[in-house]
Amino acid sequence: MFTGLVEAVGRVAEVKGTGSGWRLRVRTELASELRAGDSLAVDGVCLTVILADGDQVHADIGPETARVTTLGSLRPDQLVNLERPLRADGRVGGHFMLGHVDGTGTVDDVRAEGDAHWLTMAFERTLAPYLVRKGSIAVDGISLTVAGLGDARFDVMIVPHTWEHTNLRVRRVGDRVNLECDVVGKYVARAMELAEAAGAHAPALHTKV
Repeated sequence: MFTGLVEAVGRVAEVKGTGSGWRLRVRTELASELRAGDSLAVDGVCLTVILADGDQVHADIGPETARVTTLGSLRPDQLVNLERPLRADGRVGGHFMLGHVDGTGTVDDVRAEGDAHWLTMAFERTLAPYLVRKGSIAVDGISLTVAGLGDARFDVMIVPHTWEHTNLRVRRVGDRVNLECDVVGKYVARAMELAEAAGAHAPALHTKV
């Protein structure tokens, strides 16, 4: 479980094919606090630490993860957002996240407003039922609020602290990002889907007069 409050921005040292996927090495100040078997969210994707050595963390990226997230296209020197799992006694400063990406989006526009920045993201139509205005959305592992919402795009405002302490500051139009929708909204949408399906297949009731 994560909260979308980025702890550190790491730098990709290497992405190497392993036959069944990829091995990722990231340079980060968090390496000394991680051990093999620990979970680590990398751009919002929950990975398992294979090795923490010096200032580097090693983790494997499976084929399915590479297909449905941006991790398969990572390149050396690229900046990635990092977050360790939430402690049971920790505060939830963002919103509950699982590190299970629902899909990818594309940066459609970046514009400044004073010290803050607006980002417009284009998203896959399949995610539309899970996005609501003023609701939560994770973009590359960052807990953000949907400030504007259209049929296939949404807006988020990035405050200066988030801009300076995440990889959003290097995002450009056309870049792909990982999106994880609010887990509560997904469960509600699924419950409604099942209720509607059950109603459609329920036998008709015949009342005798």
